[in-house]
Amino acid sequence: MYLRHLQVTDFRSWPQADLALEPGPVVLVGQNGRGKTNLLEAIGYVATLGSHRVATDAPLIRHGCERALVRVAVVNDDRELTVELEITAGRANRARVNRGAVGKPRDVLGILRTVLFSPEDLALVRGDPSERRRFMDELLVLRAPRYAGVRADYEKVLKQRNALLKTAGKRRTGKEDPYALSTLEVWDDHLSVAGAQLLAARLNLIADLGPYAAEAYMGVAPDSRPASITYKSSLGEALPPGYGVAGGERADAEVLRELLLKALADVRRNELERGISLVGPHRDELELILGEAPAKGYASHGESWSFALALRLGSYELLRGEAGEPVLLLDDVFAELDRKRRARLAEVAAGAEQVLITAAVDEDVPSELAGSRFVVADGEVNRA
Repeated sequence: MYLRHLQVTDFRSWPQADLALEPGPVVLVGQNGRGKTNLLEAIGYVATLGSHRVATDAPLIRHGCERALVRVAVVNDDRELTVELEITAGRANRARVNRGAVGKPRDVLGILRTVLFSPEDLALVRGDPSERRRFMDELLVLRAPRYAGVRADYEKVLKQRNALLKTAGKRRTGKEDPYALSTLEVWDDHLSVAGAQLLAARLNLIADLGPYAAEAYMGVAPDSRPASITYKSSLGEALPPGYGVAGGERADAEVLRELLLKALADVRRNELERGISLVGPHRDELELILGEAPAKGYASHGESWSFALALRLGSYELLRGEAGEPVLLLDDVFAELDRKRRARLAEVAAGAEQVLITAAVDEDVPSELAGSRFVVADGEVNRA
């Protein structure tokens, strides 16, 4: 898989940008603040319908404009598809494939698959659990686009259920409200269905990703302690021990649904008192372990970079082994890495069908990645 063409209009700092691309390494060179990252962000948005830098779409639209456009031509197995996304603040976005409208923007997911490594990835190790949940879910959607719908359904049900818990809690004056409780049982059922599907998919993802991430970490930090990843569920010890473990039992959504329903019943009174849902994938965590200790709070700066890089390289190897090679995006990271880590990342990138790299100066890019080159300056991007 590779990008043959990228065009953006009123996206971030760009009134207009138009790039004809080729397979192999593609290097965007320019001083910081010239918009290199914005171009990679636009590509990543087509793949995930989200930004790696901001949580909402509004900042993606150039100041003073009503909408932004991103158009890419993607070649996969000698078949080319053009995807166009129209991003509009405060309204639903629109998508087209080969100039024909699609029902929902998420219908384009899976046409382009990317793995992006950026300075923001340190948050995967040092940030809140929400960062790692987002990492899992975005990778899950890249692996199987239908889970975008499962994730959206779960978030919608969770929002409705939390609103009901707050309402039921306010009504309680020493007596249970039969109507609120019966309605809550309906939402319990909805939450357990969507939650079990999402949880099963995450557990199977981590079981498959774990060996790749561990091997990648060993490659970039051979002198460090071994790395591993573990899924920590709000179900606690009720979770079957083989779930989420490499070589273990594959997670079964129906089994997890029953466990979620029981767990929800067990915490019912506490939930009514607090007005929030206390069980489900939204409360789960991806634990990153170095040796016997959690990476967060214990890893050095170099180990944190290595773990973040290992998660991305592991994701890349997982995806390329299942349904074709994704496009690799490396956003201004070589300058942040020491010689050993640069060499390992360059080794993987050199073998990619296509890798897009941003750098402030040519010297930051390893010589084996000196492919086609664009210069980004003064609001323009031109082939060198």
